[in-house]
Amino acid sequence: MKWNLRWVAARRDIWRPTQLQAAFREVGFEPSLSKVAALWSNKPITVRLDDLDKICTALGCTVADLMESEPVELAGGQEETERRAVGSEGGPTGPARPIPRPGSGGRRRSMPPN
Repeated sequence: MKWNLRWVAARRDIWRPTQLQAAFREVGFEPSLSKVAALWSNKPITVRLDDLDKICTALGCTVADLMESEPVELAGGQEETERRAVGSEGGPTGPARPIPRPGSGGRRRSMPPN
């Protein structure tokens, strides 16, 4: 996803996080300046839906204006292979089995000290 907060804010003549915070206050959204600055400078990992609604109200925009879908390309132009669960039947040699590490001799681990 592409985060377009700065672009949407610029359409409202908002150029700094402090101006954005003032616009948020007008609609009753009171995030800290550090949270506003993080939204301003970075693409957020998560955004609460009620916060997203308040951001859109303050900026007079829609969610589609704030976030833009970007197609995901696979490395090397290869098609994505079918994913199967570990241990599923149908592999060339049967079900997947864990392989012991060399030198472990199949021994179990000792118990940790108390």
